[in-house]
Amino acid sequence: MKLNVDIKRNHLWILLGFALLLRLLSLAAYPLMDTTEARYGEMARLMVETGNWLTPQFDYGIPFWGKPPLFTWMSAYGIQIFGLNEFAVRAPHWLAGVATILLIAYMARRVGVSGLVSGIVLATCGIFSIAAGAVMTDMALTLAMTIAMVGFYFCWLDNKATKAGFAWGIIGFLGLAMGLLAKGPVAIVIMGIAVLPWLILQHGFLNGFRELWRRFPIVFGSVAMLCVALPWYILAELKTPGFIDYFIVGEHFKRFVVSGWEGDLYGSAHDEVKGMIWVFWLQAAAPWSIVLPFLAWRRRAMIKEVGTTHHGLFSFLLCWLISPLVLFTAAGNILPAYVLPGIPALGLMIAMLIKEKDLKWFSGVACILPVVLMIALLMLNLGKAERRSDRVIFEQIQDSAPAFYVGKRPFSGQFYSRGKAKRFTSNQQIFNLDRFYLIGKMEPVETLIKDLSLNCRMEFTAVSKRSLFTCMKIENDTTTD
Repeated sequence: MKLNVDIKRNHLWILLGFALLLRLLSLAAYPLMDTTEARYGEMARLMVETGNWLTPQFDYGIPFWGKPPLFTWMSAYGIQIFGLNEFAVRAPHWLAGVATILLIAYMARRVGVSGLVSGIVLATCGIFSIAAGAVMTDMALTLAMTIAMVGFYFCWLDNKATKAGFAWGIIGFLGLAMGLLAKGPVAIVIMGIAVLPWLILQHGFLNGFRELWRRFPIVFGSVAMLCVALPWYILAELKTPGFIDYFIVGEHFKRFVVSGWEGDLYGSAHDEVKGMIWVFWLQAAAPWSIVLPFLAWRRRAMIKEVGTTHHGLFSFLLCWLISPLVLFTAAGNILPAYVLPGIPALGLMIAMLIKEKDLKWFSGVACILPVVLMIALLMLNLGKAERRSDRVIFEQIQDSAPAFYVGKRPFSGQFYSRGKAKRFTSNQQIFNLDRFYLIGKMEPVETLIKDLSLNCRMEFTAVSKRSLFTCMKIENDTTTD
C-alpha cells in the first residue's frame, strides 16, 4: 500500500512555519507566572548565579529533590546565552519541541507518511504548543521519549544484527537516559507500558520477550543508558543525602497512589478523580484529540490494511499514545501535562489517515490553535498575566534599595528581583536602612507600618492586589522583634 508521502502544499508549509514562529515570538511576550514557570525559572537563575550545576535549588542553599536537572540545565544555558529574561528561560524548551517535530517528521518520511502533516499536528496541538516554550519538565521528557520510541521501532525493523539496527537500539537507550535526567524512572515505565504489550501483540506472549532479546541490544543499551544517567544520581545523593529516598519513593510512588499526598516538599498535591487523565488528554490534546477518533472510524478499513502491510506501525503508535494515560489512570495526583509523552504519536497517527481530499478541513482545524494563541496573548497583555506574576511590581523599582515581602513571597518575586527580595521576618532586617520597599497585600502591610511606626508611601498596586510601598529609615528604636 502506498501511503500519502506525496502530500505537499505550499499553504501547509506556511501554516507550519507560522505556528512555530508565532510560538517563538510569544516567548518574550508575557512574564513568568506563578507557580510552575516562575519557580522553575528561578531555579535556573539560581543555578547560573551560584554556579551549582549539580543540584537544582528551591532557594539559596535548599536543594530541589522533586525533579532531575535536565529542564533546569536547559533554561540555565538559555540564561547564559541570552541573559536573564523570559525568552532565555523558555527558548530551550521551544527548541526541544522543534527537535521533537523534526524527529517525528523523519520517522513519518521513512515509513512513507507525510512528515509535513505530522509536524503540523504537533505544532498546532494545544498541550504540545504550550509546553514547547514553557519552563516545565515535560517537553524535555517528551523529546527523550520520542528519541527512545523512534529508536526502538527502527531497531525492531532492522534488528540489532545489522549496523543500522544496533545504532537505532543504542539511540533508543540514550533516549531513555535522557528521560532519566528529565523526569526519572517514569520514562522507563512509560516505555515499558507501550512496548511490551505491542511486542506481545506482534509476536505472542513468549515470543514477544524472545524477540525483545533477539532484536535489541539490551545489554549494551542498558550499559550506555546507565553510563549517561547514573553518575548524576550518585553525585546528587552524595551532595544532598536523602534525595534518592524522596525522589524514588515519594515522587514515583506516593505522589501517584496517595491522593492528596502531603509529603510534597515543594508544592501542593492534586487530588483528582481516578481516570481523570483520559479527560485531561481529550482537553489538552485538542483539537486533534477530537479529530483522531472520528478520522479513525472513517478510515477503519484503511487502518486494517496498514496494520497488515506496514509492520504494525499504527498499533505501535496507539500503544505509545495511550502509555502515559494507562500509567496514570489510577493516579489522583496528576496534571494535564502528564499526557504529553504520548502526543508525538498523535501527529504520526493522523498523518497516516489523512488523504489529499482532507487537506481543506485539515488546514482549517490546524488554524484553531494559532488563533487561540493570539487571543490568549492579547488577554495576557491586557492584565491577565499580572494576576499571577510580580514582574510589574519590580518594573516600578528603579534603585537598588532592598525589598521585603510581607507574607508570602511568590517565585516570580524571587526571579524578577534576582533573588534580592526577601520575606520580612524580623525588625532587624530594616533597622538602620535609609530606604527600603515593602510588598504585599494592603491590609497586612498597613498593619506592619502602623505597628512599627514606619514612614512609608504606597507607590503602586498590581492586578494581583499586591502593593508596593516605599519606606524611609525608622526614626525610633524598633529593634525588638
